[in-house]
Amino acid sequence: MSVSRATAAGWSQPGAVLMVETVRKTGLDEAISAALALWREPLAVHDPGKILLDVALAVALGGDCLADVGMLRAEPAVFGPVASDPTVSRLIDTLAASGKQALAAIRTARAQVRQYVWTRAGEAAPDADGQVLVDLDGVLVLAHSEKQGASATWKKTFGFQCAMRRSCAVRRGESKEVQDLLASLSQQAGGS
Repeated sequence: MSVSRATAAGWSQPGAVLMVETVRKTGLDEAISAALALWREPLAVHDPGKILLDVALAVALGGDCLADVGMLRAEPAVFGPVASDPTVSRLIDTLAASGKQALAAIRTARAQVRQYVWTRAGEAAPDADGQVLVDLDGVLVLAHSEKQGASATWKKTFGFQCAMRRSCAVRRGESKEVQDLLASLSQQAGGS
């Protein structure tokens, strides 16, 4: 018995088609593309909105760096054309350099799509009863360690828990994680 690499890759991403279709059906792809049109170079082959959504999809599928969009590139029939690693990196640099302007554009597009979807959902919308529950969970990031005196985590592996790196600051609301969470919650409450 043997398993080909192509078969194994298809099985490693069972929810990918559902995510791609959800983005398409909700109009998130068009909204993000329109929001990032300002950052599209005149002769660019790849749309900045599609690039950003590809990065988000790669993260949702378990990626942890920009180069992980390569897993999407390996499946062009499913994900379409995917930008090269240097193109992805250049876009992220460009968006980061523009600061709050790009972030505001992305947040506005997300808010518009969320409002559209929740309006269509009616009584089934997540905020139909006036509140949205957010369930946060820390993710253990595995890391190899040959350091002297290194000890295993509670799961008997080596790594760190990114969501709770600075527990004291988290309790006081000063950490970047808490600030990001509060910004996200303000979007959920109707902000942009």
